[in-house]
Amino acid sequence: MYPVSVKGVISTATGDVVLLMNERDEWELPGGRIEVGETPVDCLAREISEELGLQVVVGGVVDTYLFEVIPGRHVFIATYSCVLQGAFEPVLSSEHKRVGLFAPNALPGNLPEGYRRSIAAMGAPRATSS
Repeated sequence: MYPVSVKGVISTATGDVVLLMNERDEWELPGGRIEVGETPVDCLAREISEELGLQVVVGGVVDTYLFEVIPGRHVFIATYSCVLQGAFEPVLSSEHKRVGLFAPNALPGNLPEGYRRSIAAMGAPRATSS
């Protein structure tokens, strides 16, 4: 049995994707482990609030996969679409080093492949200026 982690693909009004820098110096999607008695949707809303001080509406499942966090340690990941409620004014928790905004077609190199697939599956449109 593997631990389960739920992650959110949040796009800002400009179409950028929200990523967090973890302790392994990798970018990741916000989210975390489900607590006893919690639904995946409730968990993700709680985790995003704790990690970023943001409120979201959690949508449907985008992707699921088994991720090898470090050699020999696997976690089952489920990613969900998330819609930001209110302004994007993140307050970073002590769980992460940085928050970053990235265009879906210009993601950082140190972002694991599973997260890339989830972002691509969202097909997040980029805002265009006229």
